[in-house]
Amino acid sequence: MTKSLRELWQYRALLWNLTQRELKARYRGSALGFLWTFVNPLLLMAVYALVFGVIQKSNIPHYTYFLFVGLLPWIWFSTSVGSGASAISDRRDLLTKVRFPAQVLPATVVATNLVNFLLSLPLMVGLGALVGIWPNVHALAFPLVLFAQLVFTLAVTFIVSALNVRFRDLQHIAQNILTLWFFVTPVLYIPNAVPEFARRLYLIANPMAVIITSYQGMFYEQRWPHWRALAIVTVGSLVLLAIAARVFESRREEFAELV
Repeated sequence: MTKSLRELWQYRALLWNLTQRELKARYRGSALGFLWTFVNPLLLMAVYALVFGVIQKSNIPHYTYFLFVGLLPWIWFSTSVGSGASAISDRRDLLTKVRFPAQVLPATVVATNLVNFLLSLPLMVGLGALVGIWPNVHALAFPLVLFAQLVFTLAVTFIVSALNVRFRDLQHIAQNILTLWFFVTPVLYIPNAVPEFARRLYLIANPMAVIITSYQGMFYEQRWPHWRALAIVTVGSLVLLAIAARVFESRREEFAELV
């Protein structure tokens, strides 16, 4: 893992340039341009708020804000994994012409969506202000939760993108898995909706559940995250990232041939 991270650091200029390029190209030619960074999560929030806040009314106070707090980090994760699955297999032009560590490509996808996530945070704060909820001292835990999600997202994206080079169906399977994963993660509901006997296992088996509830704890419930659960997820994510780095090392020689 240290070798992969060291290579990413050595090629940080390339990573940043590719991230800027991706950000500029994503909405090139569209009428709203970069404003789609804010419009997309707002539209998605509006759909879920209509269904679960109006039609099938939820008893969660300020449901729209609650939903938005969980939706933003989920979009970062799901978009990174979904788009990152084909990050290597679709970039033959770069892999065969320029010599650089292949992990830069999925890392670029994660970094691009991280920038979108961070730029959307003022929207979340503004929406909270409308319902009378302002960030307080508990928001100081934000960098720790952000780090945990960054490591976990990188690890999953690295593994999926490396395996997808040989098993191209994986990018399509990943989209369906992410859909299921979304509904078993407490974005639309609170963890108390899960039966008590299964709640602990549910949180342990789903790292994104711990991460999402940590964001909700800081910004919606205004409490500290559950430190023990967050620590377990962070350590587990670091282990998973080490495994992902080994997968990359074992398969990187065949990337140029298979793409």
